[in-house]
Amino acid sequence: MSIVITGATGHLGRLVIEGLLTADVPAGEIAAVVRDMDRAADLAERGVELRVADYNAPETLRGVFTAGDRVLLISSSEVGRRVAQHGAVVDAAREAGVALLAYTSILGGPDADFDLAAEHKVTERLIAESGLPYTFLRNGWYHENYTEHLAPVLEHGTVIASAGEGRVASAARADYAAAAVAVLTGEGHEGKAYELSGDVAWSMAEYAAEVAAQSGKDISYTDVPAERHLAVLTGAGVPEPMAAILVDVDAAVGRGRLAGTTGDLALLIGRPTTPLADAVSAGLRG
Repeated sequence: MSIVITGATGHLGRLVIEGLLTADVPAGEIAAVVRDMDRAADLAERGVELRVADYNAPETLRGVFTAGDRVLLISSSEVGRRVAQHGAVVDAAREAGVALLAYTSILGGPDADFDLAAEHKVTERLIAESGLPYTFLRNGWYHENYTEHLAPVLEHGTVIASAGEGRVASAARADYAAAAVAVLTGEGHEGKAYELSGDVAWSMAEYAAEVAAQSGKDISYTDVPAERHLAVLTGAGVPEPMAAILVDVDAAVGRGRLAGTTGDLALLIGRPTTPLADAVSAGLRG
């Protein structure tokens, strides 16, 4: 039996593997599912088993999982292709008879009413119908969605969004990784759906004020109509389909859909979630 991480070379996947190693899970009991072994060479050097497969090639997933494995399905980054990709993983996991399939879903699950949630909701249904023991890790927004892109904010002196006075209960990517580690190494999580979010919900104006305080620059929040926000994003080089998703998320923020502070994340990781201020500090350091 192994603890198997799909999408293992992504930001979240690497944090989960690091968390497992820190939790004293032997490296030989951790398997990283990757498309490119070269990108995971550092993991292999630490004793992590590499299993090569591609979400887009279902035949490569056969044999990747074994009976008794605990599997973390990290959602694909390819919006629009996720249902087929995730479905292939679910099929392979069912055929192998894994002991647990944990899935990084989205805050709100079936009640989420924004476009980015659509493929997650279908995936949850596929997993529930598979008959496998499962856990849904319904991740909220990451601090890093904002703080990893501070250069234009600092350059123009403004945070541009279309979220109105809506609030975001975000948390650090490392917090969500720690929650996955807790589920993969713990007991009693089968059949549960955790609504994961930060301890504190903040507004865009408060975010701008935090960046200003830490950078020493005049930073304001500019709330714009959705159409203007879309134009700003595409003008900055964001592909239109992704820009439309981001604008739709801001609309959801305005409706309060990402503001819930459930406490599930802090409970799973056994500590308070990382403050936004810490992520801003890290973002400013580059």
